[in-house]
Amino acid sequence: MSDNKWRIGIDIGGTFTDVAVVNEKDGTIGVTKVSSTPANFGQAVLEALEQALNKFDIEVDNVTLLAHATTVVTNAILEENGAKVGLIATRGFRDILELRRSARADLYDLFQDPPSTLVQRRNRLEISERIGADGKVVIPLAEDEIDELVAKLKAAKVEAVAISLLFSFLNDEHEALLGRRLRAALPGVPIFLSSEVLPEIREFERTSTTAICAYVGPILSSYLERLKGAITSKGLPAPYVMGSGGGLFEIEESLKMPAMAAESGPAAGVIAAALAGQQIDRSKLLSFDMGGTTAKASLIQDGIIETTPEYEVGGEGSGSRWLHGTGHPIRVPVIDLAEVSAGGGSIAWVDPAGSLRVGPKSAGAMPGPVCYDRGGIDPTVTDANLILGRLDATTLLGGDLLIDFSKAEQAIRKKIADPLKVSIDQAAASIIQIVNNSMSEALRIVSVERGHDAREFALICFGGAGPLHAAALAEELQIKEVIVPPIPGAFSALGLIGSDISRDYGRTYFTILDEAEAEALETSYRELEESARDMLSKTNIPEGNWVLKRSMDVRYVRQAYELNVDVSNPVTPSNFLDLAGSFHEKHATTYGHANKEERIQIVTLRLSATAKLPELKIRQRVKTDAVIEIKKRTREVWFEKSGKISTSIFDREAIQLGTTITGPAIIESLDSTLVVPPDWTACMDPNGFILLSLDEV
Repeated sequence: MSDNKWRIGIDIGGTFTDVAVVNEKDGTIGVTKVSSTPANFGQAVLEALEQALNKFDIEVDNVTLLAHATTVVTNAILEENGAKVGLIATRGFRDILELRRSARADLYDLFQDPPSTLVQRRNRLEISERIGADGKVVIPLAEDEIDELVAKLKAAKVEAVAISLLFSFLNDEHEALLGRRLRAALPGVPIFLSSEVLPEIREFERTSTTAICAYVGPILSSYLERLKGAITSKGLPAPYVMGSGGGLFEIEESLKMPAMAAESGPAAGVIAAALAGQQIDRSKLLSFDMGGTTAKASLIQDGIIETTPEYEVGGEGSGSRWLHGTGHPIRVPVIDLAEVSAGGGSIAWVDPAGSLRVGPKSAGAMPGPVCYDRGGIDPTVTDANLILGRLDATTLLGGDLLIDFSKAEQAIRKKIADPLKVSIDQAAASIIQIVNNSMSEALRIVSVERGHDAREFALICFGGAGPLHAAALAEELQIKEVIVPPIPGAFSALGLIGSDISRDYGRTYFTILDEAEAEALETSYRELEESARDMLSKTNIPEGNWVLKRSMDVRYVRQAYELNVDVSNPVTPSNFLDLAGSFHEKHATTYGHANKEERIQIVTLRLSATAKLPELKIRQRVKTDAVIEIKKRTREVWFEKSGKISTSIFDREAIQLGTTITGPAIIESLDSTLVVPPDWTACMDPNGFILLSLDEV
């Protein structure tokens, strides 16, 4: 038996399912890709996993970690096919999900439709009780009403129940009692309590997060349990799930709060980009991930990834900013991303006014782009790249995917070129230009709009389609360096492998800072730590590798929203002054001003718990044999500045260490294709990263 130990990451995309493997001993990596199976995502996962085990000769006993990013949660909300949910609220507050906040995506649109309500009104029930704003019981829980609630829930045949009572985050007595009664009366029906899911201030967000957990919980549970059974039956370890905030957690933890699995795939890509930045010594990175359906941008500075405490699932974007009031809020840490509907499968179309549009609809995995010859009839970004010579005209995926060039050509001619009265090349070039404009906007959102100079950053690009467009986007933002990591088409799967196991905990704790009792705060933090240690103990990672980080959400008195600041351990009266100073400084940085005379209010205590895995370096074996011929051939390729010109085609796997390639050039690999335009040069570094630099004019 080999002594090599392996980590495996599985990432499901809208078009392809990727499996990345890393050898813990030397950091070498490998990838397999198969088409996603939307009707049963687990089918593609198992197929890709089996291919990876065989391709890289991996023995199941030598797999130390298996991590998975799933789209099940997001898809269930977007497609509105979640579980039938019952919601129990304090009497008079059954319509909190319908009333929402006053936030409107478009202030002046009087006809905009509100988001759908995930829980039907007839299944939103009430119970007599009341906890006051001070956490004291005002009206005792009416236990005699519970039997009637149970009967209504049974009659409605609900598949999950969410309970969200007023001020339960301050006193969970009523929720806990109601939860015990319902769990006994409704065996097999998952019961989610807001005091367990999100014991924090803000009634609507707390109720929405709890309702979403109930809405997607049965679907996620069914999917993960079936997947776990299929994977462990092969002798492999049970999979971990990637959270939207960037950490891994066990299936058991994910089912306690299913909302944490929203946006797990995009988070993995940013984690991988941060890991790559550390390895190649780049402190300022713009992460760009373009797959088959969407493109995502994020900013990484000094290894730190920006996160946001709230996210709207199923909302509409504007240049990928998620607009408040369009979706369903969840209060969980989410990596701060700008996302646009721009991928290789994005469909190009001509609107009734005669304008060319690209997206938001995507051809997805089935039927996929026209050139895949799976029944697609609408031209896509991939078809446009094919027409322009940027993609091989016969096969992709190392020969596993046959390409029909003529069908792509016919589709673009019929639906784009002829209606617009332009040549096929002009039509294809226009598609690329439009999708590039959309993606550059996403990059501006995470950089320029947030006070950063994009020119100071390097652009790290990945996803199956990312390297095709990266250099053009860099030129648009005046970025001088582009980084293409190993296996860019499955790079997000590598992020799964490079993540630590972590979970975030929070608890609302109202008090004025200068009136706070250090002993009481310390007790509350230790209670959070007790829950965290229980979670960490199940990971089989030594306690010496555990990291518990404390923080607080604080604000000036009478402010509506908070800022998060770090808290020393243990909490003592002497470090209150440091906390106040940190808050004033962060307030000045965030808003441009601070008032040191204003009293500070503590709102929520937070704890980040992490079990750190052994540090992992990733690298791709690079050829060193000087006699290898790396040029495959030449073909006509379109570039914006020159039109179609003869361009050298290279095989990435054959490129030697230190090789410099002057554009124009195309570099092909199993999982992606890199475009090196004129005025750019590409160099292979020792770890398999390709570094593109813009020549000085």
